[in-house]
Amino acid sequence: MANDFKRFCTPNISNSSNSTIYAVPAGSGSAALESIVIGITCANKSTSGVTVSIFIDNEDGSNDVFIVKNATIPAGSSLEVMAGNKLVVQNSGSAGDVIRVSAGTASACDATISVLEDV
Repeated sequence: MANDFKRFCTPNISNSSNSTIYAVPAGSGSAALESIVIGITCANKSTSGVTVSIFIDNEDGSNDVFIVKNATIPAGSSLEVMAGNKLVVQNSGSAGDVIRVSAGTASACDATISVLEDV
């Protein structure tokens, strides 16, 4: 099993739909795979405060949960969502967890997620 540190960046988060910032891939041959989310940061690029929501679209098709809901980010600031916590997300081999984000203002936020894949 090879552990891989990866970073994914999603600029200009939408306010009209949920943007995917990370989807857990299937392992080789459609095997189950787990990843550990090390950190999620959302940066407000605008001159006004904005809100962001981040949630896990659960691989089982239900039981979706918010990591943070309508958190306020002041103008020109960022929000470290994980703040020392770790989160395990998984792919069953046929479906995977997806982490999605939405913002209260279109294109005001960028999101970055760091993960350790194949754990």
